[in-house]
Amino acid sequence: MNISRRLALKKMGLLVGSGSILGLSKNENNSHTEQRKSTSESQYNVLDYGAKGNGKTNDANAINKAINAAANAGGGKVYFPSGTYLTGSIRIKSNITLYLEQAAVLEAIGDPNAYDPAEPFHGKQYQDYGHSHWHNSLIWGENLHDISIMGPGMIYGKGLLRSTTKDTSKKGLGNKSISLKKCHNVILKDFIIKHGGWFGILATGVDNMTIDNLKIDTNRDGMDIDACKNVRVSNCIVNSPNDDAIVPKSSYALGYTRSTEDLTITNCTVSGFKEGTVLDATFQPLSPSENKNPTGRIKCGTESNGGFKNITISNCTFNHCRGLALETVDGALLEDVSISNITMRHVGNAPIFMRLGSRMRGPKSIPIGELRRVNISNVVVSHANNLTGVLISGLPGHTINDIKISNIRIEYDGGGTKAEASITPPEKEHGYPEPGMFGRMPSYGFYLRHVDGIQISDVNLTYIKDEYRPPFVLKDVKNADFRFVNAQHENNTHVFSLKNVQKLHVFMTDSISDKKINNVMNGKV
Repeated sequence: MNISRRLALKKMGLLVGSGSILGLSKNENNSHTEQRKSTSESQYNVLDYGAKGNGKTNDANAINKAINAAANAGGGKVYFPSGTYLTGSIRIKSNITLYLEQAAVLEAIGDPNAYDPAEPFHGKQYQDYGHSHWHNSLIWGENLHDISIMGPGMIYGKGLLRSTTKDTSKKGLGNKSISLKKCHNVILKDFIIKHGGWFGILATGVDNMTIDNLKIDTNRDGMDIDACKNVRVSNCIVNSPNDDAIVPKSSYALGYTRSTEDLTITNCTVSGFKEGTVLDATFQPLSPSENKNPTGRIKCGTESNGGFKNITISNCTFNHCRGLALETVDGALLEDVSISNITMRHVGNAPIFMRLGSRMRGPKSIPIGELRRVNISNVVVSHANNLTGVLISGLPGHTINDIKISNIRIEYDGGGTKAEASITPPEKEHGYPEPGMFGRMPSYGFYLRHVDGIQISDVNLTYIKDEYRPPFVLKDVKNADFRFVNAQHENNTHVFSLKNVQKLHVFMTDSISDKKINNVMNGKV
């Protein structure tokens, strides 16, 4: 190469080393390798470490070799060009970014020997197998800091288990796409999870975490945020017809109680369409034979040993799935929650479900928890199932406290009968919390039981089919305030059914004259 050409190339930043340029080399046989290695020193291309990306070869060893090289150098980006990387367990490390380029796919292999064994854990009686182990996953990390998984590529959990009832095998198929334990400073951004296994994402004891702009279309939970602090979930699309979509939890999986707190979920869409049909943009509803009541919702619970504090959920849409659920049933606080600007269509059960229960799956001697200080506002719902309506239920002697619900519009399917209006739902104090646990309810709009301090204002309830249940049933309720409420009802159907209600205030509600009721054991308004 003449001197003038070398000087020109150097000015353009294309001269690399001695006698070689980007795309050219003295040794033509090494030109492809030189092209890959010409990237920044902090970027580690998995092809340079032996990965094939052909969808046939197990690339796990090559991928982990690239991660180790980056970690040994103090950190960097492990880069996946376009291709399909068949792989088992990938062990991410601190100060590492996994970057999935457009059309890069990490595909979970169906070989049980390709995954790390589930680590021993002695508290698994308090949560299921999936929550109790992390290493048996496609991508996992423990006790790490400053890690990221980013890029427009895909994680395809093709070979992952959906569930297992066995906890005896030292090795078996992986069951989670991404599993992180006791980590901090985490970013998960821009990628797709398809058919994610038991959990698309399981984060346990992970702090300072950002989850942004993910598309998850999966066969069980989309993401579980368990005993985590300072978490932001934003701009995500999660379709999970057979389980929950975005699930804050607070299990005993760390071996001790730890709350999930300082959590924001915003600008997200959750749904229960047929798996895969959100990613291919056909949005196909499940048939009744496939699933009569798809899940796909946002739920705090069921695991609730550590509790939930300082939670906000805003600007989210629900479609062909269940409604919001706030549950504490394992002896912990659920408090200081704000939910606003929510729309729902085709809701399979309660649009809003709050449950204080006493399942108490945890160490003995823990007292029953508390559910208090919840604000819900600006919610619009259409085609809500006629099974339950909004359901807020505590326990005898343990009330749900200080709830405010405002600016709500709900259109129900309707169809309730006069006979159903006389139903007395069971308490089921120790049962698994789910709106359907009580069967059909005696109200079509709101059922409130064991509640102290609730304000319902600017609420409009309507139905499509004739409905002969009252809009509101209150049982063992104190300090209830209804303002500017408009609830459709038949001419011979009352608005309120009251049993053991103290200090009820009704103002500008339907055609009812304003009134204060200090005490009523059994009455109708």
